[in-house]
Amino acid sequence: SNIKYLPSQLRKFSTNSKIDQLKKEDLDKYDVKLPEYMDLHYLEEDQIDLLQLMISNMTVLPNFITSEEEENLMKEVEPILKRRRYEFDHWDNAIHGFRETEHKNWNSDNEKVLKRVQEVAFDKASAKDVFEHVHVLDLSKDGKINPHVDSVRFCGHTIAGLSLISNSVMRLTRALEGACDDLKNNKKNVLAIDIYLERRSLYIMRHEARYKFAHEILGKENSLFKNKVVTRDRRVSVICRNHP
Repeated sequence: SNIKYLPSQLRKFSTNSKIDQLKKEDLDKYDVKLPEYMDLHYLEEDQIDLLQLMISNMTVLPNFITSEEEENLMKEVEPILKRRRYEFDHWDNAIHGFRETEHKNWNSDNEKVLKRVQEVAFDKASAKDVFEHVHVLDLSKDGKINPHVDSVRFCGHTIAGLSLISNSVMRLTRALEGACDDLKNNKKNVLAIDIYLERRSLYIMRHEARYKFAHEILGKENSLFKNKVVTRDRRVSVICRNHP
């Protein structure tokens, strides 16, 4: 079974940091505009190009689905998820408090929603390479995904995920060895970006956003965006990927 391919592809980093928000006035002179759903913690001059790549390759579309569509998706996946227990002890501590499944044969209404996701997230060339099985990841209220870089062996250049039943914060950290530990130790030399994933939004990660940054979903104790608490509850993500 490929059910547990997500944890097996994780490259482990370690952090439980709360990062101080830094001023961003200097971005204006580089003509860099941060989207509302991004919060930048630190930037050096030689990281401007990397930041611009991140902005162009990480997109969040708020209210991509309606509350009715969210409810319909949950009605279909909930009976499957309930047959599984949350796992809190993983062999490399990459993910905590989760259960997951893969689902292929969706009802007609949900199939239309997923088709819309794929039309927005994947260009025509890569649309034919999207996995038939959609990954469903259920993170408990106490769960979190620790920093990792996805392996290129398991999925291609694009990931598109619907965020269901809870707001959350995704943190992206420049994927250098020890980068997350540097943040934990308050060494301000690492480009780090927080992404606000609003309930019912669609996030799309492509190319550099996937491979040059470690990403994580913050646990409830660290769930902040622009210095404001983002209340984390149980979170279900419905994720489309393309083949390597």
